[in-house]
Amino acid sequence: MRVHSFPPMIHEGAVLLVLGSMPGQASIAVNQYYGNPRNHMWRVLYGLFGREPDETYEDRLAFAASHGIAMWDVIASCEREGSLDANIRAEVPNDLPGLLADYPSVRGLIFNGAKSHDTFMKYFKDHPVMAGLTKIKLPSTSPIPTKTMRTTADRIEAWRVLLPYLR
Repeated sequence: MRVHSFPPMIHEGAVLLVLGSMPGQASIAVNQYYGNPRNHMWRVLYGLFGREPDETYEDRLAFAASHGIAMWDVIASCEREGSLDANIRAEVPNDLPGLLADYPSVRGLIFNGAKSHDTFMKYFKDHPVMAGLTKIKLPSTSPIPTKTMRTTADRIEAWRVLLPYLR
């Protein structure tokens, strides 16, 4: 089954672009970035500021934007059974160079997990638009626990490296 990512959530003045790989089935079903209620992303972003997430998706997007955060996915479309990154096949990348040319305020790329980072490296590592950008690979906010990332608190701690870049 071929799945497609969402349009970028970006605004003038964005300084960090958080890049996922491809939205999971739960997110696609509700047409929201990190729409799976078990995904840690919104609790992590708000947790960096000592807050609980707002209830509505629109308020969550506004919160991210108010701190200079934009969101997109490295992959535009792919074949995938289920939601696991390990099942991604025949990916087509998004036009990251084009987006970054349109939003020169973006100074850093934040990779939400290994798949987004690895796909970026496959397609864009030597692209001139990427030169000079800060690139930070962080543990995935996926609800699937790993040996070192079991809880939201674990992920908040890892993602604290972003605080100096945020408003």
